[in-house]
Amino acid sequence: MRKFKSNKNIVFSCIYHVVWVTKYRKKYLEGNIEKRLKEICREVSEESGFEIKEMECDKNHIHLLVECDPQFGIHKAIKRMKGRSSRLMRDEFEILRQRLPTL
Repeated sequence: MRKFKSNKNIVFSCIYHVVWVTKYRKKYLEGNIEKRLKEICREVSEESGFEIKEMECDKNHIHLLVECDPQFGIHKAIKRMKGRSSRLMRDEFEILRQRLPTL
């Protein structure tokens, strides 16, 4: 198992533990909503070129262990995951649109 990754000009091993919480800590992340959130996060990571090492949901938050290129930036990775997941999940699940202004 390789500890380090590299691109054209750097060698890196940047692993971040990210926790993000639903608005007002509402307990909506269970069942189909949890499955869909995990699918969306995996899709975004494959498209954007970063890796999700671990991912676990509780009823009101999600834990992610993310490895990404420092030149890409963890802020861009999280911004893409949160933006796309909020938009798609609010379109698919009526309860999220009715009860929460945003995710």
